[in-house]
Amino acid sequence: MARKLVFLVPAALFAVLLVAFAIGLRQDPHLLPSALIDRPAPDFALPGLYDAADGLTRKDLGGRATLVNFFASWCAPCREEHAELMTLARRPGVTLDGIAYKDKPEDSRRFLDRLGNPFAHVGIDRDGTTAIDFGVYGVPETYVVDGTGHIRYRHVGPLTAEDVKEKILPLIARITSSAGSPPVSTRPE
Repeated sequence: MARKLVFLVPAALFAVLLVAFAIGLRQDPHLLPSALIDRPAPDFALPGLYDAADGLTRKDLGGRATLVNFFASWCAPCREEHAELMTLARRPGVTLDGIAYKDKPEDSRRFLDRLGNPFAHVGIDRDGTTAIDFGVYGVPETYVVDGTGHIRYRHVGPLTAEDVKEKILPLIARITSSAGSPPVSTRPE
């Protein structure tokens, strides 16, 4: 009997691990859980990226649906999503704010000057404290914050046109329609 257990226990553990891995592989890696969903965005006050511009604070996120995008000049996926952010910023009813994550201000300015600046406000998070408060795993990450300042959605990784069309725009439309604002158009421009 003891001999059978020596073989059955490892086989049973292996089977349990196989099932766990199979379930894990079916999960979308962009759907990392966030404890902040449906909770107020963390309180923060970041200095502005540009000398003549204000920074970004928690108060800037109130009153309308806002996308908060954590980015960095050294981040290759941030470059991938940048064209999509520029397109999204041109849509009526969509506000984007950016947070330069652990980046030198001059590098972030060069990045936005070269590729375009889709953000209404850009704050500098040099030490990553604000990112930690948001629960950022890495850049890029984008959060949808409603008009009351509550986080409603988190997207990990670069935004694609499909993500914007299927997730971001419908959510913004729901947020703005429930707040009494005209809905955001979800058709491509």
